[in-house]
Amino acid sequence: MSTPETEIWHNPRCTKSRAALAHLDAAGATYSVRRYLDDPPSTAELRAVLDRLGAEPWEITRTGEDIAKELGMSGWGRTAADRERWIAALAEHPRLIQRPIVFTTDGRAVVARDEDALRLLE
Repeated sequence: MSTPETEIWHNPRCTKSRAALAHLDAAGATYSVRRYLDDPPSTAELRAVLDRLGAEPWEITRTGEDIAKELGMSGWGRTAADRERWIAALAEHPRLIQRPIVFTTDGRAVVARDEDALRLLE
């Protein structure tokens, strides 16, 4: 997670992800792109991301995805004891990860799904 530049976890098929890239381009940001569906994060990376976001795994899970429904995630617990189960599911099925996630050089991270979140990067 310690990169010298801004990094974005990007899905090129996602409108919100493309909008975040456009925002970074308009701001003249130097950044790297990680296509997280092709290069899925490990459980250790996900723990680090959650720490940077100040979030729990269920807060960044796309529970409307078919795989989430197949796994029955809506019925999963949301306690500290359940945390690793969620993280393992995100690592195994990266499509479940909310996108895009942008990491800045100053240690911040944000799920950049709207203009308000993108403004936090400025």
